[in-house]
Amino acid sequence: MKANRKPLSVKWKLLLFFGGFAAIVLALLWCFQVVFLEEFYKGVKTREISAAADSISKKMFESDLPALLQNLAQENQICAMAIGTDGSLIASADTLPNCRIHKLPPAELFALYAAAVENGGSFIQRTSREDGRFFIRGESGKIPFEEAAGADGGEFDKNKPLPPFFDRAQESIICVRVVEGEVGDERVLLLNSVISPVSATTKTLRIQLTVLTGLMLLLAAGFAVLLSRKISRPVIEINESAKELARGRYRRHRGKSYREIRELDETLADVSVELQKSEALKRELLANVSHDLRTPLTMITAYSEAMRDLPGENSPENVQVIIDEANHLNALVNDLLDLSKHQAGVQKLTKERFSLTKLVGETLERYQKLREQEGYKITFEAPEEAFVEADRMKISQVVYNLINNAVNYTGPDKKIQIVQAVEGDFVTLSVRDSGEGIPEEQLGLVWERYYKLDKTHKRAAVGTGLGLSIVKNILDMHGAQYGVQSKVGEGSVFWFRLRRER
Repeated sequence: MKANRKPLSVKWKLLLFFGGFAAIVLALLWCFQVVFLEEFYKGVKTREISAAADSISKKMFESDLPALLQNLAQENQICAMAIGTDGSLIASADTLPNCRIHKLPPAELFALYAAAVENGGSFIQRTSREDGRFFIRGESGKIPFEEAAGADGGEFDKNKPLPPFFDRAQESIICVRVVEGEVGDERVLLLNSVISPVSATTKTLRIQLTVLTGLMLLLAAGFAVLLSRKISRPVIEINESAKELARGRYRRHRGKSYREIRELDETLADVSVELQKSEALKRELLANVSHDLRTPLTMITAYSEAMRDLPGENSPENVQVIIDEANHLNALVNDLLDLSKHQAGVQKLTKERFSLTKLVGETLERYQKLREQEGYKITFEAPEEAFVEADRMKISQVVYNLINNAVNYTGPDKKIQIVQAVEGDFVTLSVRDSGEGIPEEQLGLVWERYYKLDKTHKRAAVGTGLGLSIVKNILDMHGAQYGVQSKVGEGSVFWFRLRRER
């Protein structure tokens, strides 16, 4: 069942993503502004009093200690007191109306001093009133204050009531530092900061966040809908147009959209043009090949019937015509098979070192009859012998097809010039004809499969008319450079270049 489930569209996915993002942001706001607000506030106050203790501890034995205590106490809204280990007051700053450290009896002062010494010279205590009792929140957790210190010196008697000054609802932080002087004497620094209740603030924030949550959800939903429509609409339109591409039609996206959609639209439009062009060329190839197949078959049939029905027509010349047409038909079928194999990538190269110069000479021997009977003037210029490492059979096919192409399209003078040039590590072979030439805007198309410059199909004088497509595929397999140079009225030069082997 899951495999058949239709996936969500872009619009709904964007809507879900934006909705989820808004929900996460609101959840974080609730956590930080309401749920953990009190703990964050207490943590900030604890860090402030610790930083103040660090600053004062560095100057505990200096003469300006009273002024320093007074300044830091006013800046940080804390109470400060520096005493000796014998309980004598050294400096004091009482800036809070409910300061605890200035009202602590000696027993509590001694307990705080002992806790600081045991903790390496530093101790922070947070106290709060819960169910009529004060609790200490120190390093080991929350314990009743009376379990940590005596009420009036010595061991604390749990049966005795707590002193009156403990009966307060405010929570406070006491920071104790034991500072040792250069001569071994000690001084004790006590700092006290009151933590104001944040319940009223939390209640106010809760009301504000409730309203804000509703507004944020509405705004997020509206914004998500608008944005999803803006993003998904061009994607949906492109998708619908792309479906038409399979049927050979493509409707361009005309609306405003972002860059990627415009680039995709341009790409699909180019694909549509190329598909239409390819389809037209395929139809043209089918028509041309059908014509090339029908012509020799018609001639073979006509000459065979004449020889059968007319005794005087059974001559060597007519038999030769049948043989030539059968050979032409066989060559066309072979070229179609070769082209199909090259384009399918099933052909393999068998490279060897051979003389390109001798290969061209051997290929030209096949045109001896054409020279003698048709008057073609084919010349070959090769200042020196050049060797290459390639598939000899396939390069021979390249040379043969290029010469065939020149024979089919050369001018009335029937001149064809083949030139071999050695340039450093490369050898270039070019075939020039004296035909009508190729328009500049069509030079890049002559190698394309199914392409034919002359739309009025005529039978090739030599070959099958598929040579350039085969040449392109073979040279691409070798990684060779190739090209064509042509001007209208001045003929064309087809060339390819291979690495020279010394």
